[in-house]
Amino acid sequence: MTTALVAVFAATPLGPATAEPFPDVIPIPTGSLPEGIATGTGTSVYAGSRADGSVWLGDLRTGAGDLLVEGGEGRMAVGIKVASGLLFVSGGTYGDAHVYDARTGAEVAAYHLTDGPAFINDVTVTHEAAYFTNSAAAELYAVELARGVPTGEFATIPLVGEWQQVAGFNANGIAATPDGQTLLVINSTSGILYSVDPHTGVALAVDTGGTDLTAGDGILLRGRTLYVVRNVLNEVVELRLAPDHRSAAHVVTLTDPDFDVPTTIAMQGSRLYVVNARFTTPPGPTTEHDIVKVDGE
Repeated sequence: MTTALVAVFAATPLGPATAEPFPDVIPIPTGSLPEGIATGTGTSVYAGSRADGSVWLGDLRTGAGDLLVEGGEGRMAVGIKVASGLLFVSGGTYGDAHVYDARTGAEVAAYHLTDGPAFINDVTVTHEAAYFTNSAAAELYAVELARGVPTGEFATIPLVGEWQQVAGFNANGIAATPDGQTLLVINSTSGILYSVDPHTGVALAVDTGGTDLTAGDGILLRGRTLYVVRNVLNEVVELRLAPDHRSAAHVVTLTDPDFDVPTTIAMQGSRLYVVNARFTTPPGPTTEHDIVKVDGE
């Protein structure tokens, strides 16, 4: 999840579903400047737009889809997650977060998280809260949940301990352990992966054995397996975390000829998917974008 770009979203309907089930590449609306991807129930998949904050809902089996959330002026959709039937969306430079009904697209809640430097970049959801990163400030934001539903309250959590705030983009991808007691956060510029206490903000650097994670963007945790997307490097690094989350070993680096600056990653069943943000391609209303099934090493 990197710098914001400006483009006009060509919200044209997509064509018919692809003939082959679970296609390797799924087109999404041109000009949408996607950044975040999330999977929901069944084979549903969501992609957000940095251009106008809209969200596209598609089907990984057929490749068909349409807009779920309409865009608007003064909105961005960066990192996104689906939990308890809700869609949580990071608002980028506007310092906001939005929550939508994942089925209807109706807005459930909206938050203005900060008036300071802002690039609200990614989000993870636990039983207690939805946690948002800010790539422009050393702090997280915890949107309180009760039985999965936002209560209207949120808290700012300063990142302390071993956290190093450097020039450029900082806190980016975020994931939570199943018990919600540990957050994993990647710093895009330094490449340092941190284990963070969600209650205190105390961050401890994870020993990755020298694995290079610079340009780290979206991350995905499944069990003790952590996937880190390195956007401009066009790769996904797979790590195996220790039980205490204080160290991790490199397993494999995944690449794919269809990668074009992927930013975030999601899983459906055993399939991994990334969305191509195409940061190195000039944006415009006819710029093509897609979701890619990760196939190779």
